[in-house]
Amino acid sequence: MESQGVYTKQQRIATLAKLHPEVSFTSMAHYVDFEWMTEAYRRTRKDAAAGVDGVTAAEYEVGLDDRLKKLLEGFKSGTYKAPPVRRVYIPKDETGKEKRPIGIPTLEDKVLQRAIVMLLEPLYEVDFSNSSFGFRPGRSPHQALSALREKIRHSTGKWVLELDIRKFFDTMKHEHLLQQIKRRVCDGVVIRMIGKWLSAGVMEGGNVHFPEEGSPQGGVISPILSNIYLHEVLDAWFEKEIQPRLQGQSGLIRFADDAVLTFENEHDARRVHEVLPKRFAKYGLELHPEKTRLVYFERPSESADPQTFDFLGFTHYWGKSYKGYWAVYRKTMKKRLKRAIARMSKWSRENRHEPVKEQWKTISAKMRGHYQYYGITSNSRSLALFHIGVKRAWRKWLSRRSAGILMRWKEFERRFKRFPLPAPKICHSFA
Repeated sequence: MESQGVYTKQQRIATLAKLHPEVSFTSMAHYVDFEWMTEAYRRTRKDAAAGVDGVTAAEYEVGLDDRLKKLLEGFKSGTYKAPPVRRVYIPKDETGKEKRPIGIPTLEDKVLQRAIVMLLEPLYEVDFSNSSFGFRPGRSPHQALSALREKIRHSTGKWVLELDIRKFFDTMKHEHLLQQIKRRVCDGVVIRMIGKWLSAGVMEGGNVHFPEEGSPQGGVISPILSNIYLHEVLDAWFEKEIQPRLQGQSGLIRFADDAVLTFENEHDARRVHEVLPKRFAKYGLELHPEKTRLVYFERPSESADPQTFDFLGFTHYWGKSYKGYWAVYRKTMKKRLKRAIARMSKWSRENRHEPVKEQWKTISAKMRGHYQYYGITSNSRSLALFHIGVKRAWRKWLSRRSAGILMRWKEFERRFKRFPLPAPKICHSFA
């Protein structure tokens, strides 16, 4: 249950932020007390991988109150030293050749990061744009998809500009980020702590190095820092400086570092497309020249070849409804679908000697998680392909448990009738 005292303080911060939109608050750290730290620990994931110290949640909970009091004292006095994050790599695609670096902080560091996020969130929620959906309370990728669909339906999406920021989390400039934060937070204790996290270092292969820019993906604090950064770089700039100068209607939808801009007028779209690289370069960021592209996305004529674009794991395209009307549909991106099936196949291979019932429980949970995200209106075919792909993979690796001869489908259905895999399910309906 959420702490009422913490909730009240957060409401107070939000009220002050709304009353004083141009003020930089010099006294914020006093909100963080033992109750605040206890709530931060409650909100911290306990099942995540351990950091460089190897301490798990079960170990940390031994003498928890004393640990949290010591952590609070270290934060307030400035004696807390942020440990380096442990870097691991996860595959970006089904081939496994491209990998994405993830930083894993220690559990204690996650608790303190969560405490600062709880402090900054109510302040910046007042400032953030309605076009931003990523890693914000009460907002989701499906809301971003719905908002984008509305813009296209109301003729503000004839031209769609896909943005792809190259290695965003690795290239954020620390000096720019701290300057942006200081416009709203001038509390020396908080600023010093954020600075420590930015310069804490990364442990990889037993060695620690100290990047001069960027914020490791995986840290609790990273999402809100990225939103603060991109709010100035893109959101506020586009809404306050660019949109008033455009001839037609336009829109922006951003989820973390993924964004699309929509335009009614081609001239507007091309002007913004031309100036965007310069805007991002000013803040040390680079747009991927091939993945950042302008797409004509008007309702197609009978002879035209309709274009598509990708956003949040979905390919958006025009198609005919059952009644013969053109409508915007979405389906799982091909590479995302292949990656999802490949991961399920890899899991089935690595765990094929586990009891069938235990395998079935885990596979079913993973499939339901897939449906929970990709189960949207018009994506039934991709969900069915995922279901078939997982079923084939499980059958293949179960066959390798003994003789290695691929069992026939009838035999598979008969032997595992007790363990049916979850059927595809539409979890989000968009009219």
